[in-house]
Amino acid sequence: MIATFLSSLTLADEAATASLAANLAQRARPGDVITLAGPLGAGKTSFARFFIAALGVDDEVPSPTFTLVQTYEAASGLIWHFDLYRLTTPDEARELGLEEALIDGIVLIEWPDRLGSSLPRERLDVILAPGPAATARLATARPEPARPSLPGCSPCPAPTPKAGR
Repeated sequence: MIATFLSSLTLADEAATASLAANLAQRARPGDVITLAGPLGAGKTSFARFFIAALGVDDEVPSPTFTLVQTYEAASGLIWHFDLYRLTTPDEARELGLEEALIDGIVLIEWPDRLGSSLPRERLDVILAPGPAATARLATARPEPARPSLPGCSPCPAPTPKAGR
């Protein structure tokens, strides 16, 4: 899991969003799940595009709103980008290959609330919201399950991966 800690920040513009996405992308490894939550227009797909580009993917990165999932080959592994906005039940995600993606993919999930209790327990939640200016965004990143900050530990180490993962 991407080692991080609870933090909130204001992203002044698209370049700041790209910088945050690139920073997280460089830490991502196969088996990591990053959820992207926030209202319509908050910048979830833009964040995903920057993240995927930071991993060396030169392909166009369309919004998967209609295809529901897109995959991309990167040197660090297969990237799965899910947009679950149109799902009506968590079971529909299984048909998209979510279980396969969780085995060894780097997984980005927009609209993660659509998964309900099927949402992977170990993940990094990135919550985006409109910011104080038209181009600004508020971003909150938190690992789940939330790990407390420990003295002398910044960031705290990620939990030990489960066997078979």
